[in-house]
Amino acid sequence: MKKFNVVVLGATGAVGIEFRKILLERKFPIDRIRFLGSTTVGNEIDFGGSKVRVEPVTDDCFKGFHLALFSAGADISRKVAKRAAESGCVVVDNSSAWRMDPDVPLVVPEVNPGDVKKHKGIIANPNCSTIQMVVALKPIHDAAVIRRVVVSTYQAVSGTGIKAIQECMDQATDIVNGKPAREARVYPYQIAFNAIPQIDVFLENGYTKEEMKMVHETVKIMGDASIKVTATTVRIPAIYGHSESVNIETGKKLTADRVREILRKAPGVVVQDDPGKKEYPMAINAAGKDGVFVGRIREDESIENGINMWIVSDNIRKGAALNAIQIAEVLAREGLI
Repeated sequence: MKKFNVVVLGATGAVGIEFRKILLERKFPIDRIRFLGSTTVGNEIDFGGSKVRVEPVTDDCFKGFHLALFSAGADISRKVAKRAAESGCVVVDNSSAWRMDPDVPLVVPEVNPGDVKKHKGIIANPNCSTIQMVVALKPIHDAAVIRRVVVSTYQAVSGTGIKAIQECMDQATDIVNGKPAREARVYPYQIAFNAIPQIDVFLENGYTKEEMKMVHETVKIMGDASIKVTATTVRIPAIYGHSESVNIETGKKLTADRVREILRKAPGVVVQDDPGKKEYPMAINAAGKDGVFVGRIREDESIENGINMWIVSDNIRKGAALNAIQIAEVLAREGLI
């Protein structure tokens, strides 16, 4: 079996940590590995029983490497990704930098794996909330053609990073101990015991950047510009696991039972849907797992061809690191790296 030289940029961040775990769990065929960072340069990290030192990004740090997994933010990706690609290294980038670039494939392996063949050195990993939604939507679209999607998200603080997790936990600790919650620094308001209907900045149309990411990315990944999407994204004090209330309108009628049947056969989807037993997906159960969990499947009685669903997935795993490594596995399997 061919082995690959792999670079992880942002190796000590929340997604970088998950990259390292999943590469080992899934036994990705690695010959050499290099960890790149900024604030943690010089630190030694255990990887599969060996110590790997975190190095800075330099002009030649990608030379001789086949694959780079990026999770260091859009600004760094814009500065470094093309340099890596020019060195012959295929970049799978977790930031928003390249997602809507027409020359960069935006890939979810359960949905559009064939798009990896179009890469010119960079492949974009979609937004975490988009990934889990399209995994569930694609098999329904294939069966009945989705015309419209209305999605409301309830997103965990880990989507913002380690500092946001700490802020949420610190504020919750203060409150349960009868103290005023410490000042919000990561979010515009207290996140503990709250819900903030803003993720990212507001745009001129009144939507946030996160909401419009879901609109545009869904259309690009699904490869169908006729699908209409509207989104409301909300931050809640869950630590891991994004939850989504999704309403879809299809071109032809699907019963709830038919949707369950379709989704039970769909790659990456786990149906948890037995209201009588109070069985439905929850963030605390999805955390640390690879699947996209779907439940509360029911027909929308207000329109002729409507379905409601509740979709939950671990935003750091399937919503980021796992999806990127699944892209890498497709590249390796197809001989594209």
